[in-house]
Amino acid sequence: MSQYYESSSNKVNTQEHDVIMRGRRLLDITGVKQVESFDNEEFLLETVMGFLAIRGQNLQMKNLDVDKGIVSIKGKVFDLVYIDDQNGDKAKGFFSKLFR
Repeated sequence: MSQYYESSSNKVNTQEHDVIMRGRRLLDITGVKQVESFDNEEFLLETVMGFLAIRGQNLQMKNLDVDKGIVSIKGKVFDLVYIDDQNGDKAKGFFSKLFR
């Protein structure tokens, strides 16, 4: 029975990634490594689970905690898209091609 306790204690301490949306007007995102770019219509965030693109209207960064990897965004959210880097291209390049 001790083998079950050992396996759980040997877990790698990885940062969690959560996206919490409240009424399409407020986003709280954890597990953010870096804010690649942002303006009032779109955000591109590098998270522990890949790049996350957020599009909307009147988007503003409400809170940024780099140490904890937390970003809060307010504004009207239209869509959230994870961009996978399958072709070896940079995500920013793929993002710009996708929304030309």
